[in-house]
Amino acid sequence: MRAILFFITPFGVLFALFYLIPIGYAVWQSLHTVERTGPFGPAREVFGGLVQYRQVFSDGPFWQSVERVLLFGVVQVPIMLGLALFLALLLDSGLVKGRRFFRLAYFLPYAVPGVVAAIMWGYLYSPNLSPFTAVTSNADLLSPDLVLWAMANVVTWVYVGYNMLIIYSALLAVPPEIYEAARIDGAGALRTAWSIKIPMVLPAIVLTTVFSIIGTLQLLAEPQVFRSFSSAVSSTYTPNLTVLSTSSIPNFPLAAAFSVVLALATFVLSFSFLKFTQRKGAR
Repeated sequence: MRAILFFITPFGVLFALFYLIPIGYAVWQSLHTVERTGPFGPAREVFGGLVQYRQVFSDGPFWQSVERVLLFGVVQVPIMLGLALFLALLLDSGLVKGRRFFRLAYFLPYAVPGVVAAIMWGYLYSPNLSPFTAVTSNADLLSPDLVLWAMANVVTWVYVGYNMLIIYSALLAVPPEIYEAARIDGAGALRTAWSIKIPMVLPAIVLTTVFSIIGTLQLLAEPQVFRSFSSAVSSTYTPNLTVLSTSSIPNFPLAAAFSVVLALATFVLSFSFLKFTQRKGAR
């Protein structure tokens, strides 16, 4: 028992310091409200119960931003994971020479910090700065109708290789005897990929999907950078931008309430997806 405590205590202390205590403090902060004595009096925080949460659930721009990132996720996540799966299957097929090079090349964009990637793509999208004027002069990728999908392209470019590596690692763990049996039964490459490889890496696909759902609701770096390129991106364009702008007022209790609601929404969506996939797998 002492040996178990010896090994889990460092993790438990760090987990409490950097996860449980911040969450508890955010919940406690969200139960307060800011009051002033007179129009220009000093601000002070007092206990307000669920006042901030009533404001959160009546905040139209916040829920519009939630709908926006949900639309973003519904479109972008399947495309990104579909590309990641295709590249992983391609590397595992044996048709590609120099697999080490392509594996590194696909993963390389993930090594670029998100802010740097957003700045780079922002310049490529800008009509006055982009070298691809034939495209930007005919389609304003920073317009209100297209800027969300311009950011989706940035996220896809950065994370396809990361997700591909997870799926490809799962493919490498498949016993080769299964492929040998499929060849003996006359299965071709496409049939093997569809009937054997994809079902075998389904847990990895589920894992990357959960990561992508969490990342979608945490979208911040790309819209924050794109605010300097496009007037269509407001301070409440995504939920995390709403939290950031609210804390900059400053109104920390309201920002904490936004964060708590967003964290609960992320948990509900991720847990619901996991339960759905488990139920489908049980069938």
